[in-house]
Amino acid sequence: MPGALDKIKVVDLTRTLAGPFCTMLMGDMGAEVVKVEEPTGGDETRKWTPFWNGESTQFLTFNRNKRSLAVNLKEPEGLKIVKDMAADADVMIESFRAGTLDRIGLGYEEIKKMNPGVVYCSISGYGRTGPMADMPGYDLLIQAYSGLMNLTGNPDGSPLRIGFSLVDLFTGMMAYATILTALRQKDQTGKGQWVEAALLDGQVAALSYHATGFLGTGVEPTRMGSGHPSLVPYQAFTSNNGQFIIGCANQGLWERMCTAIGQEGMLKDPRYIDNTERVAHRTECVDELNAVFATNTTDHWVDRIVEAGVPCGPINTVSDVVNNPQVLARNMIAEVDHPSIPNLKFPGSPLKLTDSPATIRRVPPSLGQHNEEILVEAGYPAEIIADLKERGVLGS
Repeated sequence: MPGALDKIKVVDLTRTLAGPFCTMLMGDMGAEVVKVEEPTGGDETRKWTPFWNGESTQFLTFNRNKRSLAVNLKEPEGLKIVKDMAADADVMIESFRAGTLDRIGLGYEEIKKMNPGVVYCSISGYGRTGPMADMPGYDLLIQAYSGLMNLTGNPDGSPLRIGFSLVDLFTGMMAYATILTALRQKDQTGKGQWVEAALLDGQVAALSYHATGFLGTGVEPTRMGSGHPSLVPYQAFTSNNGQFIIGCANQGLWERMCTAIGQEGMLKDPRYIDNTERVAHRTECVDELNAVFATNTTDHWVDRIVEAGVPCGPINTVSDVVNNPQVLARNMIAEVDHPSIPNLKFPGSPLKLTDSPATIRRVPPSLGQHNEEILVEAGYPAEIIADLKERGVLGS
């Protein structure tokens, strides 16, 4: 069955996480993705720990369903190879610092002359306009710059980086959506366009109710641990053997939760009579609930509260998640054969289409694995390919 993006050709000049996540999603949906890497080391994540049978798990995570072309962009012949591919591409995506590709003839305006229908996506830290357009951006920097770190952690603690590279992954998903939107418009107009996905833009959008609340009230949001600024109880609680989460997002859930744990008296307490009062008396409400939960186990309380129809659950570890029956039922842990890693496993695609589901057709490639294959398809004779390899234009 053809994938949803079958026959879409993508030239991928991105590295590390955001761009590779985007192009992996496109590959999962059937697009033909050529990952362009520099010949001596390739994508930086190839060297990032930890390693599984000598392969970086970071690289393995984000680079399935791609072919690798290792080519030296400092050589004219290397530039010509990429230009030839771009002339026939539906999508070109890059994450170089602003102006770098323009200077070597691979910027949007140059590619557009050869291929007016190309959708050209630039991923950057701060966007390609504004006073910080030339600044490099990294997930950690944007977590700090966007306010995300300042909102993460306990009220009496330091700002914290969240536990994984959410900024990069969010940006990769933004790029995926933006590219597909532009391809849809191309279907209607026949014209491509330049599109952007900036790490900072994504996190400003994700500030959402925090930003709007500040703009409307002038009150600076603060760190609340696992709590929510607008809802109580909506956070982690402590039993006599661990922690678990309760999410009472409306009055009905609050009432069912109190009944389930035998605390009907709290329903009559004027401090907790509705969500507005519970937010105003957050500390008292949370402390009173924790005193109740300290009398029994996490499993006991989770079972009772879930049975009452109230959102509640454990705080899982990574090992819990990758072995979870629901996660496995959703095919969210994929298993494939790899040349050096039998039964390689990694997270599957979150994109669920019934008629054109995501597929894994290629394992993450070795550096330059598809050099000859790609150049033969582009019409390069064997002797020219050998010469380019000999002179270091192509990686080995």
